[in-house]
Amino acid sequence: TAVEAAMTLYEQMQAAGKTAADIEKVTIRTHEACIRIIDKKGPLNNPADRDHCIQYMVAIPLLFGRLTAADYEDNVAQDKRIDALREKINCFEDPAFTADYHDPEKRAIANAITLEFTDGTRFEEVVVEYPIGHARRRQDGIPKLVDKFKINLARQFPTRQQQRILEVSLDKARLEQMPVNEYLDLYVI
Repeated sequence: TAVEAAMTLYEQMQAAGKTAADIEKVTIRTHEACIRIIDKKGPLNNPADRDHCIQYMVAIPLLFGRLTAADYEDNVAQDKRIDALREKINCFEDPAFTADYHDPEKRAIANAITLEFTDGTRFEEVVVEYPIGHARRRQDGIPKLVDKFKINLARQFPTRQQQRILEVSLDKARLEQMPVNEYLDLYVI
């Protein structure tokens, strides 16, 4: 959810003509588990360290407007702007977020980010309570899954074969009627 909030703030920065270089301070309001598990200062030596550091996961989208698996690799991580921005990011626990995290009726993973800039301006806090894919946001996640499916099909299959796989995969009634072996045959190269 912090990454999604950072992506939203990146778009706002773009619209306002600001970049990460203009950021004075980043404040993340979060839950106790985040503080305990992924609030990390200091050197990050490998992709696993970076993947478990909220400051890194927020800095990348504020700098580049994205966060992909490749962004955890050494060739991206060596960019000095990332650590400079990480130093400006501070987390604090919101007890209400912690309560919602532990509430079995909610299971929220809330994060809220506020940006303050060197010119004295600030953006309103962006709050994201549930990640895409959470039961409460399932519909938000479906288009992103379809996009990811298309990207991965394009990496492996010729265009016509991609289209055949997509036609069946995105037609629930047709997919449910198709024998499994016939569906799997669509993936044979």
